[in-house]
Amino acid sequence: MGFSCGIVGLPNVGKSTIFNALTRGKAPASNYPFCTIDPNIGVVTVPDPRLEFLAEQLRPPTVTPTTLEFRDIAGLVEGAHQGKGRGNRFLDQIRNVDVLAHVVRCFEDPDVVHVEPTLDPVRDMEVLETELILADLQSLEKRLEKVRRAAKSHDKAVLQELSLLERLEKALDQGRRASSVLEEHEESLGLDLLTAKPFFYVANVGEEDLQEPGSLLSSLIRRVREERGELVILCGKVEAELVDLPEEERAEYLLVYGLERSGLEQLIEVGYRLLKLVTFYTVVGKELRAWTVPRGTSAVRAAGKIHSDMERGFIRAEVLSFEDFRRWGSMTKARDEGCIRSEGRDYRIEDGDIITFRFRS
Repeated sequence: MGFSCGIVGLPNVGKSTIFNALTRGKAPASNYPFCTIDPNIGVVTVPDPRLEFLAEQLRPPTVTPTTLEFRDIAGLVEGAHQGKGRGNRFLDQIRNVDVLAHVVRCFEDPDVVHVEPTLDPVRDMEVLETELILADLQSLEKRLEKVRRAAKSHDKAVLQELSLLERLEKALDQGRRASSVLEEHEESLGLDLLTAKPFFYVANVGEEDLQEPGSLLSSLIRRVREERGELVILCGKVEAELVDLPEEERAEYLLVYGLERSGLEQLIEVGYRLLKLVTFYTVVGKELRAWTVPRGTSAVRAAGKIHSDMERGFIRAEVLSFEDFRRWGSMTKARDEGCIRSEGRDYRIEDGDIITFRFRS
């Protein structure tokens, strides 16, 4: 199972343009609200300098990177939680992704219509956030009604669930996200709340803002800092132009705008990091491959991600850290230096581990 990032926002903020640049896809970037009725889906490679280094040293015939799925979800409008603007369908699409990239328009363009008569990034981000909170409150009301009836039995587990639901309701009523209340171990209660998902903002700016933020972008930056949130700044137009350039010309093009990396690379990395994933590597036969698992995954479960037979017959994991590989330059030398260690089924995978799984077939 892969991991997915939903690209959300109000209509005509540049979501489909960004998606197209991300995935080199063909999503229609039309100047019309709701042109994206079904989520467009694209899979992109996660930038991984460690994998590139391993490939240079090991020179395997096949190198398989890890990927992240992006879904271009049609724009939400005020009243979406009540079904306005195909709101119910779009909210369901958001429930099916793991992390949200909230695109906020920070560029002036009289040729691109906006759902409001004026541009105000902070107001726009609040509109979408409010709709997600109201949708979560609707979901909680149904669950609370059922749990309050069940709580009359004084069952301890039911009372604990009721306490959590009431804390969530209070937070949402105050305009706070469900994630401000939920602990990591509570995410498995099947609540499926939209505001419990990790999220970050993407400011879609004009070319002039890439070097000197204008008033629209500055107001958004201040607001995101107040929330201690994550913000990626990019220009959809520039990113779209980058896609069509040969690899060797991209760095030079970015320097024109004073950029070291594309905004899309940053977007991919932030989404990947917020999902709290770690990457490990395997070399099997002729293939060097990167794998992603949630932080804290056990060795036996990581083996199962590769093949169920490996999980069932797990014996041990032979682990070499990427840093030790880089230090010695080869698997053989690292083994000679005693850097490869044997770990059991409960070992927690660390980011950058190079692993050989031993198992009974």
